[in-house]
Amino acid sequence: MHTTHHLLTRKKFRVLAAGAATSALLSVALTPPALAATATDTQALRDAVSAGAIVDHLEQLQAIAEANDGNRTAGSSGHEASAEYIESQLRAAGYTPQRQYFDYVKFNLTGEALERLTPTPRTYTADEFAAMSYSGFGDVSGTVTAVDINLSGDRASTSGCEAADFAGFTAGNIALIQRGTCPFNTKAVNAQAAGASAVIIFNQGDADDRLDRVDGTLGAPTADNPEVTIPTVGTSFAIGEELAGLPGATARVMVTGDTQPIKTFNVLADTTGRTDRTVLVGAHLDSVAEGPGINDNGSGSATILETALQFSKLGITPENRVRFAWWSGEEDGLIGSDYYVAQLSKADLKNHALNLNFDMVASPNPVRFVYDGDGKQLGTAGPNGSAQIEKTFLDYFASQGLATEPTEFDGRSDYFGFIENGIPAGGLFTGAEEIKTAEQAAVYGGTAGVAYDPCYHQACDDIDNINTAVLEQMADAVAHATLTFAMTQSAVNGTANGKGGKLSMEFKGSKAVR
Repeated sequence: MHTTHHLLTRKKFRVLAAGAATSALLSVALTPPALAATATDTQALRDAVSAGAIVDHLEQLQAIAEANDGNRTAGSSGHEASAEYIESQLRAAGYTPQRQYFDYVKFNLTGEALERLTPTPRTYTADEFAAMSYSGFGDVSGTVTAVDINLSGDRASTSGCEAADFAGFTAGNIALIQRGTCPFNTKAVNAQAAGASAVIIFNQGDADDRLDRVDGTLGAPTADNPEVTIPTVGTSFAIGEELAGLPGATARVMVTGDTQPIKTFNVLADTTGRTDRTVLVGAHLDSVAEGPGINDNGSGSATILETALQFSKLGITPENRVRFAWWSGEEDGLIGSDYYVAQLSKADLKNHALNLNFDMVASPNPVRFVYDGDGKQLGTAGPNGSAQIEKTFLDYFASQGLATEPTEFDGRSDYFGFIENGIPAGGLFTGAEEIKTAEQAAVYGGTAGVAYDPCYHQACDDIDNINTAVLEQMADAVAHATLTFAMTQSAVNGTANGKGGKLSMEFKGSKAVR
């Protein structure tokens, strides 16, 4: 979901291989202030990076999807062809792109069901429950047993987080577990060890955003993340409360599908400049299987590409190296960007000044969202230096007389691995599946009561799903921030020492992890 920026010099560029949101409105001045006289002059780059050229790239990605089963998913021929297009454009501009290969296991869901069998039969709908990604497979029926849940007061919950929670649990029963405190994987693994035949995890119910269906992931199995072999689904607080209030209730839980080994790669391309202050500008290139992914995230990928091309054409020599990155595996859990960060040594981490992330920057019913780097608006601050990135974007939009709103670091895009490792991050977003409010429609136009992107993760996320007006605005901001940080002679104050103090990630990709 996001986009990236640009810098230029006539010198040849090289690549070094490496081992949705709700928010409060920010107002802007009625008379736009001029950009600070001492700031880098980004006008030429902003003029050069145009929505028209970006749409040309998007048309190529659309054609690639149409020729490859309608999508550009990681590990597919559509992703391979997308990367080849990006690489060919970069080479023609003087870059030397390189691929960073990695492997993972992909979860493919083919069927799911949740039913209450007794005392009164009820079949739950797709709006009321969802299989957890990386669930085990099976079709089981059994008695529902609540595990250390809390339905009253503040509804604070550690349900299922300790093996002791399952003392006296009857093997073969279905564990009913409340969201809270620990990762879903921990809850499901503990239930599995206690002999549960299936798991239902219901939302915690302690806040407005913890009432609806849980869309969660158990995470791909690794040495640190045990495999779950029993069917596991997420549901709403109301359904969990309902099942808990029916002693002896029986239910059916079904999850079918398979897992698939994926071999794919990130594409990386570097400018010249100081390598100890690398500006990482990233966007994910893969789509979901349901469609061509032209807004999510062709828009970000094409914006970074055009930025890189104009960087070269204008002949800008950056003070700091800019590394453009096209991630793969984002839609399966931010896997490519996480892999990239995992390959960095401690020295490499410190040499990354910041990460600019652009994922969905042309939503058809948009809001101009800026990541809340200082956490003052939404309470989740990025690592030291993220506030400066946010300010750079806010100052730019204010200079153009354009309103913005904050969006939080919720772990749903490729900045995740960077901020978890102390690297400052920021970026832009125009909205995904959440609904535009009447107040937002009054400021940004568009339609209240409709999603920012009604085609999010659907087949209709095609070339007709792009708002070129907001794309032009966001691309200019991408160009401005990229060049600003590429030219700065000051440190951005990243710590590279961990999680930045206030981070508590709830999502990884489009799924909650806890």
